Amino acid sequence: MEFAHTVPGPAADPKTESRSGWRGVAVPLLVAGAGVGIGMLLHLRDPHVDGSYGTCPVYALTGWYCPGCGGMRAVHNLTDGQLVDALHSNLLAIPLVLAFVLWVGDWTIRAWHGRSMRLPTISRTTMWTFFALLTVYTVLRNTPWGTLLTPV
Repeated sequence: MEFAHTVPGPAADPKTESRSGWRGVAVPLLVAGAGVGIGMLLHLRDPHVDGSYGTCPVYALTGWYCPGCGGMRAVHNLTDGQLVDALHSNLLAIPLVLAFVLWVGDWTIRAWHGRSMRLPTISRTTMWTFFALLTVYTVLRNTPWGTLLTPV
């Protein structure tokens, strides 16, 4: 006795049919547009002006610079073409902006071809190493030896 076994594929089920071309890249392009919009906002409204975006809650409560302090100033400096000042404002901002651009670019290319986005993954060791380095960065930028890492 034989049984016919058919599994409906993506083309057979319209609910799971993947979108490609312009229909597939709508969401990645919206995310890219939001990123560009945030960059434009930070370029046009200078975060170096006191109170322009409020105060970092960690800095307001403790007087310590958190790992994100100076991030908006770094993006503003990047949009002005001042790479050294951006690095001085927040050393982590440039790699994060670059990672965002690469991730959205990869997502857009994959969506154009009808494939789903790829989420970045890291190992447990890499994660704990990153958290340790983030802690060292935070402590160092709040000591007299880390004045080069304090936001400008």
